[in-house]
Amino acid sequence: MGELRIRRMFEKVREQKRPGLIVFVTAGFPDMDATMELVPALVAAGADAVELGVPFSDPLAEGPVIQESSFKALQNGTSLEDCLDITEALRGQIPDTPLILMGYYNPIYNYGLIPFAQGCHQAGVDGLITVDLPGFESDHLVAECQSHEISTIPLLAPTSTDESIKASCAEASGFIYCISVTGVTGAREQVSGRSIELLDRVKSNTDLPLAVGFGISNRTHVEEVGNTADAAVVGSALIRVMLESPRKELVERTSRFVRELAGVTLPNQGVV
Repeated sequence: MGELRIRRMFEKVREQKRPGLIVFVTAGFPDMDATMELVPALVAAGADAVELGVPFSDPLAEGPVIQESSFKALQNGTSLEDCLDITEALRGQIPDTPLILMGYYNPIYNYGLIPFAQGCHQAGVDGLITVDLPGFESDHLVAECQSHEISTIPLLAPTSTDESIKASCAEASGFIYCISVTGVTGAREQVSGRSIELLDRVKSNTDLPLAVGFGISNRTHVEEVGNTADAAVVGSALIRVMLESPRKELVERTSRFVRELAGVTLPNQGVV
């Protein structure tokens, strides 16, 4: 079912001739209840899919903003088990929206690959992005995910070799996540031109949709990405809004930001 939801999402945005918008939130930040409130609200605001970040103590690929959100989620005691529980609870509220877990391999390995894949299937997880697991070491996890209908989504960077791109695309399902920069996550003033070169290299190896992330922070970036890719992923810029929002205004402020990213115009108003 997971790959089906993802495929339907990309079919929808293609029919509507617009870039898809995938948003990232750290599960359990600023608290568990906030995640449960935020995700349906962000989908209502225009997010086409949601990446739920699994907090980890050593998030090597993250810049300071997502690192801070992960640290605070861990202080709240958020575990991988909690992330599965959150996903299962959210699935009942947003039955058609792809929910993707994004995190690091250590918690998955400690949990156990078989029980993890079973838990993802039961919870309604659609896809998995394992940031620090090289493609050549991912066979066992990919096999378990595939047997439980969970898409495995690789991360590819401008530094990826042609060989690793080919191998990653061969095992991928759902979509391909292309990193627009060499470095950690974080909002940037402009989208790196290296992402276009990477997209061209990836397209020659797969027919799967392509999403671009790392550095996407406004509607102009989303539209720019949409010229060459199928979707834009926004993480750090959204987490920054969350960090700067009082708890009671969290849903309102983040929903407004996602509407801006999605280019949604409210009745009798400009883009808000």
